[in-house]
Amino acid sequence: MTPPSSGIANAAGSECQEMLAASTVCQVTPTRCQARTRLYRDGRLELEGFPVADISEYLADESVTIWLDLRGPDREDLAVLSQEFGLHPRAVQDALHHSQRPKLDRYPSHLFLTADGARLDPGTGELATSELAAFITSHALITIRKDDGLDIGAVIERWDESPDLAKFGVGYLVYGLLDYVVDGQFEAVQSLDDCMEELEDQLLEDVPRGLQVQRRTFQLRKSLVLLRRIVIPMSEVVGELMHHDLHIVGDDLMPYYQGVYDQALRDAEWTESLRELVTSIVETNLIIQGNRLNVITKKVTGWAAIIAIPTLITGFFGMNVPYPGFGDRAGLAASVVTIALAALVLYLVFKRKDWL
Repeated sequence: MTPPSSGIANAAGSECQEMLAASTVCQVTPTRCQARTRLYRDGRLELEGFPVADISEYLADESVTIWLDLRGPDREDLAVLSQEFGLHPRAVQDALHHSQRPKLDRYPSHLFLTADGARLDPGTGELATSELAAFITSHALITIRKDDGLDIGAVIERWDESPDLAKFGVGYLVYGLLDYVVDGQFEAVQSLDDCMEELEDQLLEDVPRGLQVQRRTFQLRKSLVLLRRIVIPMSEVVGELMHHDLHIVGDDLMPYYQGVYDQALRDAEWTESLRELVTSIVETNLIIQGNRLNVITKKVTGWAAIIAIPTLITGFFGMNVPYPGFGDRAGLAASVVTIALAALVLYLVFKRKDWL
């Protein structure tokens, strides 16, 4: 008779095989989070979606390169990996923390890398970021994602677009990952630039949009501050990976990493120029508002001067003392004509001087 626990295990294994047939994600792992796996042997993709528990069997083979991706792991999940791959406790702790600055830390047995994907919503001007942590060993790349903001499927497509580079092992996997992250940051910077150009056009429109422009400027400025925080350090991270003493990037891969490094530098420089642009937009908006206020004040003052003349005349002729034409229709007509002529003369003078 089959024990109940054995039946459950067989059912779970059968279910995992059915899921594996539909996707590359297998649920029977020593970790409780979602996991994806890949195995390259001698530069060719050999296995995909195998259980994490089998990784230890493959690590002994020097010709094998392994990729493991975990989505939203907890401390216990990473503790299992720490024992399996010999990960430093400090690096494991950093992988669990949020809001890490992009960096590359060196440890005796591995490297620890953090980076952020970025995506800008042009409609709202809000920047969405997704944190990524990676452990880099001589034969394995372990990626840790806090959420689904970074499309790991797109990273896999990048790897599959250049299968001839798979022979370079971990360096090839890290290149595809960083290339996707840096390209995503470039698209975010470009979208932010487009939004600021649109905002500049709104500043010069005939219909004032002071409050709308202020809100939009504030949101774009907030997104820019966040984008600078994740873009500026990326060139430093890629540059450190290119050091020969790390033995990650060989001479054959160096041109590819150089391209990623140049793109990261361009993103950083573009971000700095956007910082000056948003400051210019804020200052221009203040100047335009000041000019419009001056025009309004000038117009109000001009109309007040026009109204002051009739007020003066009616006040004078409204006195309870005799004056020329007092009690006569001629006096009324003279006052009305004087008011009309004085108002017309002032209006023409102010209009000529562009005060109205």
